[in-house]
Amino acid sequence: MNIIKLIKSSLWLTAIFTALSSQAQPSVYSLQDYRRLAMEHNKKIKAAQSQVQASQAAWEGAKLNNRPSLDGSVMGIYVGKPLDKLLPPVIGSASLSATQPIYAGGKIRLGVQAAEKGIRIAEGQKTIAEADLMLAVETAYWQLSQAKARVQLTEKYRQMLQGLRDELKNAVDAGLTYKNDQLRAEVSLNEADLNYTRASDALTLTRLNLAQLTGLPADADLSVPDSVTVELILPSHLDTTYADNRPEVQVLKDLIEVQQIQAGMIRADAKPQIGLSAGAFGSAGKRVNFSNNDNLLGSYFGVVSLSVPIVDWGRNHKKVTEQQMKVQASRWELDDTRERIGIEVQGALLQVRESEKKIQLSDLSLSQAEENLRLATDRFKAGTITGKDVLEAQAVWQQAYASTIDARAELRINTASYKKAIGELK
Repeated sequence: MNIIKLIKSSLWLTAIFTALSSQAQPSVYSLQDYRRLAMEHNKKIKAAQSQVQASQAAWEGAKLNNRPSLDGSVMGIYVGKPLDKLLPPVIGSASLSATQPIYAGGKIRLGVQAAEKGIRIAEGQKTIAEADLMLAVETAYWQLSQAKARVQLTEKYRQMLQGLRDELKNAVDAGLTYKNDQLRAEVSLNEADLNYTRASDALTLTRLNLAQLTGLPADADLSVPDSVTVELILPSHLDTTYADNRPEVQVLKDLIEVQQIQAGMIRADAKPQIGLSAGAFGSAGKRVNFSNNDNLLGSYFGVVSLSVPIVDWGRNHKKVTEQQMKVQASRWELDDTRERIGIEVQGALLQVRESEKKIQLSDLSLSQAEENLRLATDRFKAGTITGKDVLEAQAVWQQAYASTIDARAELRINTASYKKAIGELK
């Protein structure tokens, strides 16, 4: 019996330790995982998808406008004096009618075309929202990697300072150096502790930002498997073609086509309209049938209608002119958008090239700072320089290392911005 209890207790302890260890592990997702989560949970994407579905419903409804409509009605009438001399005091009536448009000047066909373009516009706007979201996710992803690397750097820098502080303390205790070097190391260590706190806070904020974008819990301990210190290989030639790849351009093109269709619908108002209607009705009341004084009356009818606009004093022409000016305004806007996209692409390309240059210079500076720190450390051990010189060399190394981290994160974010600028961030 004691053995069974011992086994159960061991199982419970194993389960508890497993749960605690799983909670302590950070949630590591790849960039593609974060993108997928953002697409599934982001509210702006959901709103854009709802707009697409609304446009599809409008298109399906527009296709039904050429079908006949069927209407029915039921009515009860009670009349008093003196109408009861002409009509039965109580009448019940029911009717059923059907209406079929024969020719509407092309408005039904144009309406279907406009609704179809509306779907493309909604899909284009959804694509724009997706590109904005992908850039935000990729930016947050590399900012998280950057913050993680900065925390690691500040921790390593603190360890260096602690080691130097301990050496200086031992030297002071042995009477080999002055205490002011030890105090300088203490001050630098205090500053490093503060910087570590700042780096940790920045890491927390980047996690919150990425969690908000992807729909993950705000308290999730998010992490990334990629490091900004890994080299990014760019193609030797970056393309500057842009216009037709951008969804903004396609949306404006579709908008112009919709406006042209609307101009055609306005012209259709000046064309003849032909319709066909048919119906039947029945009434019940005391001697309601005026032909034979029967209490029931029923009949049917058919109507063919032709409506021809004759004089509208030029109103339709003015509406057409108004719509044509709107089309021209949209064309100017399209040209302006193309020009602005061109500037955006060139600017994004320059930022990528600038980031590449920053990496080259920061790598060179880090190499020089490492050599300077090595020489300073050797000379300090040899007793030819003071602890102050080593502190300065360590600070220069830390700044140079931080610059390499920032330059690499900047290159990845600028590369994502460049891909969005040319319409390839998907």
